[in-house]
Amino acid sequence: MITTRLYLDVRHAKPDNPQSLKLCIMKRGQSAYIRLGVSVLPRQWDRNKQKVIDHPQKRYLNTYLESRKSDIDQLILSLTAEGKLAGLSAIQIKNVVAGYIDPEVDVTKLFAMSFREYADSRVAGRTKELYAETLKKMYSFDSSLNTLTFDMINKDWLHRFSDFLVKQGLSKNSRNIHFRNIRAVFNDAIDREITRNYPLRKFDMRPEQTVKRSLSVENLRKLFSHPVEEWQRRYLDYFKLTFFLIGINTVDLLACKPSDLTDGRLRYKRAKTGRLYNIKVEKEAEELIRQYQGNELLVSFGEGITHYHNFTGKCDKGLKSIGSVEQEPNPEWREGSRKHRYHVKYIPSFPDISIYWARHSWATIAASLDIPKETIAAALGHGGNTVTDIYIDFDQKKVDEANRRVIDWVLYKKK
Repeated sequence: MITTRLYLDVRHAKPDNPQSLKLCIMKRGQSAYIRLGVSVLPRQWDRNKQKVIDHPQKRYLNTYLESRKSDIDQLILSLTAEGKLAGLSAIQIKNVVAGYIDPEVDVTKLFAMSFREYADSRVAGRTKELYAETLKKMYSFDSSLNTLTFDMINKDWLHRFSDFLVKQGLSKNSRNIHFRNIRAVFNDAIDREITRNYPLRKFDMRPEQTVKRSLSVENLRKLFSHPVEEWQRRYLDYFKLTFFLIGINTVDLLACKPSDLTDGRLRYKRAKTGRLYNIKVEKEAEELIRQYQGNELLVSFGEGITHYHNFTGKCDKGLKSIGSVEQEPNPEWREGSRKHRYHVKYIPSFPDISIYWARHSWATIAASLDIPKETIAAALGHGGNTVTDIYIDFDQKKVDEANRRVIDWVLYKKK
């Protein structure tokens, strides 16, 4: 019977000298070793638990070692089933296995490991989710991802990954998100001198023009005054509040606390970028905040939910249902049955709307009022990465005036 075990030879090792971790292949008292490209100090290896300990990258190293051992175990099982290891000694088995794998890989140059490390270093929760989704897609595409170094990721691999995403139904812009994540990891690896390879040079990541996601001022007025059912009112009011607060992101608004609203201004840190926002709360927004006042949060929309995405989905569904209502006979209804005689059918007036349209609509209407692009960008939190922006604060009064003008034009037709 062939067995394997991770092994670090510490018999003659000095405490301050890293030693090479190996996979020990054992058969009938004989042992042979395969290098795994990982070196740790003797005190950083737990022989009994077969784990790296007290190492700054222990999580990634253990994940890699577990994956590497699992791959080799599966390979040995397959070769045994095919009869290719019959009668071989431990050393011969090691030589056969080594012919199928690359045992000299430097673990610091492994792409997937660096990708996880970079993703975990991101601050914003949503950003981490996007990197995790990219990693999940890459594993689905390439089962050998754990063994790939940066130098093994070339343009051919990227194009094949892109074709894989196309077959999954992802749009050009959705695919670009994954490739931007890959690009960020490569740039970081180049900065840390892990690799000089850069396969994304001239790789097409140009955005594809998307369907307009904003409402005209006429349709926005129609939405705001549209008769709604009681359960829809909550979601329409939330859309209004988002619009009155310059398209504030749902993850941020639902996390705001009463203490964030002082002196008539809402001050918060955006989850995505960590940037500080300071929005003047106009009377229309103040009324809605008072109406939907939360117990521990600023507004009650975020209370009692496990993730803001849960509310976003319900809100989008509610907004899409706004329109006329028809009743259709239920073909399964029978006299005396408990089934409803009619089905309620919603005929949406805004079938494609989502909560994110509030942000796009605010920007579109602001532009139609000839509000300068710089003011619109500052209001939405765009930019702010140049050296000049670090030292010069944008005049917040201009943003306040812009928001008031947008609200007055939409609600009262005042320019």
